[in-house]
Formats: sequence, structure tokens, C-alpha cells
Amino acid sequence: MSLKEIAKMSGASVATVSRVLNQTGYTCRDRELQNRIWEAAAKLEYVPNHAAQQLKSGHSAQESSGCVDVFLTRFQTLDEDIFFRELYEILREILLQRQCVLNRLLTLPDMIDRAKNISRTHPSEKTPDGLIMLGKCPPELLPFLKKQYQNLVGIDRNPTSFDYDEVFCDGSLAAEMAMDYLISLGHRHIAYIGDCSYEARYIGYHQSLMAHKLPLDYSNVYPTSQTREEGRQMMNVILDKKDRPTAVFCANDSTALGVFDALKARRTRGYVPSIISIDNIREAETTSPMLTTINIPKREMAHHAVSLLLDRISGGHRENARIEMQGRLVVRESCSYCV
Repeated sequence: MSLKEIAKMSGASVATVSRVLNQTGYTCRDRELQNRIWEAAAKLEYVPNHAAQQLKSGHSAQESSGCVDVFLTRFQTLDEDIFFRELYEILREILLQRQCVLNRLLTLPDMIDRAKNISRTHPSEKTPDGLIMLGKCPPELLPFLKKQYQNLVGIDRNPTSFDYDEVFCDGSLAAEMAMDYLISLGHRHIAYIGDCSYEARYIGYHQSLMAHKLPLDYSNVYPTSQTREEGRQMMNVILDKKDRPTAVFCANDSTALGVFDALKARRTRGYVPSIISIDNIREAETTSPMLTTINIPKREMAHHAVSLLLDRISGGHRENARIEMQGRLVVRESCSYCV
């Protein structure tokens, strides 16, 4: 499989294709072009040809390490959650580097449809060696997934008690880190915008308030499914109130972007709340003000997930493994002392 074919399909130069596919961490200025390159590489089942380097060191070229599906567990498209979109892009890169074929990206509707119509699966369809789940697997789907895939690994902000390997960054601890920072700046009237249904980040919001002996005011809690649009809507609700919070903790960066949208549109004089969130997506560095957030180590999580999956595929381990990564506070411009 040549780079020229990928270049032709994606509309990029061969040099650009080579840099995107073969240079670790390389980011093309044109994100859409980079995505087209990756999509073309996936369709053509491209794996890097390291034969020249291997021959120099006395080793023969490697075959593909496996064929992997990726399951987006909560959303219908990657655009609904920027964190998982960026995580998926990193996964594509790491799978390619590890000589893996990325077979399909499956969404929740896709997987539900496959579970209902398993008898209709085409016999020529490639059988994947494993599945990487982005987000928490719906428990009702797990028996089906375990029948379809012998090797499973999940990546999420929260741990589960499910029977598969997982890499996670504890959302409750990340939320406590964000809240503790706001409280250290003197904020006591802090709103929460995000998921409230058994959500670790909401639990962390509670725990931080209790640890600092602050009351939980349910009028400061705004349940959403954590999209940018809902963040904008809920911030508009806050702006219509007389007693507004001095700070807003958003469950993810996408929600925080919506909060910024509302603040810019309304331009309420004299009211500039501190905004903090979780994820540290790329756009967090380019917002105005730049977003203070908790970094979730996407690249490291993807690296460990692929390593766990390949180790299980090769028979390296049989018992379920759990790897916990640590979040990190990234202080930018969106938080200030309460006055």
C-alpha cells in the first residue's frame, strides 16, 4: 500500500501524508486535511512500512499486530464530545505506529443495531481482534460485546466495575481538584453545569463542598448532557438570575465553550465569573479568556489502552487490568480571585 494512493484519496501531497502518518505527534495545520488522510489510511488498511529500518538492524518487516474496532459509547458522532474526538485521533496514530489496522469506528446506534441484527452480519466482514471503548460501556450491551470481541479495553474519565481492562482518570478527583482551586481563590458560590446521573464529576463537586464545609445549594446545579449548546443554554439561565454564582465549574471543556458563548453574546456589565472545567482540549488554549481546566492525559491513556489490548491479544495477561492516570491543574486566564 503506497502513500501515493492515500495522497490521491485525501487530496494531500505525499510529503504531508508521510509526515501525518509516520511522524509521532505531528499535527497538520489543516485539521480537516489531516482527518481525510487518516480516513484514507484506515480505508486502505495502511500500516507503516518500517522494512528499511528493520533490515538495517537485521530484523525482518513486521506483519500487522491486529485488527481493532473502536466503540464511541455515548454519542452518535465524535463532534458531540471534543475530548473523545481528540482521543480518537491520538488512538489512530498509536494504532498505526503499533502496526494495527483500525477497522471501524462504531457509535452507540451502530452497536445497538448490530446487537439486534447479529444474524445479518455479512460473512466476508473482517473479524476484529479487539475493541477499544471510548467512554463507559452500557451494561446491557456488555454480554453482546464479550461474545463479539475476545479482547476488550475501555478508556474513560471514570472507573467501572465491569469485566474488562480499562484505563481511566478519576473524574471525581479531577472535579475536586477544580473545585479546590476555585475555593482557594475565595469562591463560595459555585455553580455546576454537567451530568448529574451517577456522574463522578458531580460527586467530586459534592465532596469538595463538604470537605470545605460549604452548603450544597441545588439551585446552583444545572443538569446537562455536557454539550456546548447545553452549556450555552444553562449559562443564559444563570445570567437571567439576580443572585448569580461567582464561579462556574463545567464538567467538560465543551460545556465551558458554551458558557463562553453565552457570556460573549450577553456581555453583562460588571459580571465576570470564574470558569473552570475538565479535559484540556486543544481549543482551551485559544479561547478568550484562555480556559483554566484539568488536564486529562489523553495520549498516555491511549498508549496504555493499546498496550493492554495488544498484550491481551498476544496472551500476555488474562486477568482484568486497571490503570489509573492522574489529572493535572492547568491554570490559564479564566479564573480569578473572588472580590
